[in-house]
Amino acid sequence: MEPEPATAVSVNRGLIEYTHWIYGLHALSVLIGLLSARSVATRFAFGLPSIIAVIMNYARRAETRGTWLESHFRWQIRTFWFSWLWILAVSIIAALLLILLIGFVIAIVGYALIGAWIIYRVARGWLALREGRPMPLPPV
Repeated sequence: MEPEPATAVSVNRGLIEYTHWIYGLHALSVLIGLLSARSVATRFAFGLPSIIAVIMNYARRAETRGTWLESHFRWQIRTFWFSWLWILAVSIIAALLLILLIGFVIAIVGYALIGAWIIYRVARGWLALREGRPMPLPPV
């Protein structure tokens, strides 16, 4: 049995399970990336499990407003879209430096760092959800 966080707004148990499924889909994308020749970063950003997960986030995001689960939904959505941003940035820099023959190294190191960041975000978020804790939200 998972502990309930001390907040004024109670959360539907089904919504907590739904959030576990979303983390599970993101973790599946990470696992596929680890077990395949592709990087974790690209499997996460472009893999079907993560795309389904982010669609699930947007589909029920309104139901989490004002609850501690809102922070998890925001955490998951931000992880997905920031992975796209970082992949795009690394790809552009690597392509520009390809002529100097260091573009391959930049791409490999960049994708590995993005993959490690994704693994950290999925693991930290899922562990916090298991403990019934909200995720820290950046200032808006």
